[in-house]
Amino acid sequence: MATELDTEIMAAPPTNDAAETAKQPHKLERKWAFWLDNQSKPKQGAAWGTSLRKAYTFDTVEEFWCLYDQIFKPSKLQANADFHLFKAGIEPKWEDPECANGGKWTVVTNQKANLDEMWLETLMALIGEVFDEAEEICGVVASVRKSQDRISLWTKNAANEAVQMGIGRKWKEVLGVTDKINYSFHDDSKRERSAKGRYSV
Repeated sequence: MATELDTEIMAAPPTNDAAETAKQPHKLERKWAFWLDNQSKPKQGAAWGTSLRKAYTFDTVEEFWCLYDQIFKPSKLQANADFHLFKAGIEPKWEDPECANGGKWTVVTNQKANLDEMWLETLMALIGEVFDEAEEICGVVASVRKSQDRISLWTKNAANEAVQMGIGRKWKEVLGVTDKINYSFHDDSKRERSAKGRYSV
């Protein structure tokens, strides 16, 4: 599915000086940050989040592709590790003020190729601003596990069902997923590890 980002990459602005155009980076609407959480070798007694690290912040199309191609493909991760892409200024934690009252849509997969594809499609949709409710989205997490991998799209206001349903439908369209996906509240997840979904599309 073509996005605004696809169009921007394929069609550089017209100019008489092609070399000059090539030098000018294509700015994104906002800054984004990649994070890594490697729990594959946890330290004994370490609290959750101690292995979470911000890796890179970027705000151009060129920086994004460089980072993605070189580093941020989930299939390169060991089991029990996560990649995150969040808006700059938001930490991928329940405790962050932007995430505290939120929740997440989740898609699971058993194939690494599918994980990479869904991750990339989601990244392009986010930085390309294809969601009508873009301001309600915090970021996305790719989680690599031994049993099955998953991608979760974090949003701000879990109680706003209409907004969350709109985001969920659009994300399914972006991914080309036909199976039902579920939305869980962070508050529920804090109390119960495998919290049941409150919404589904």
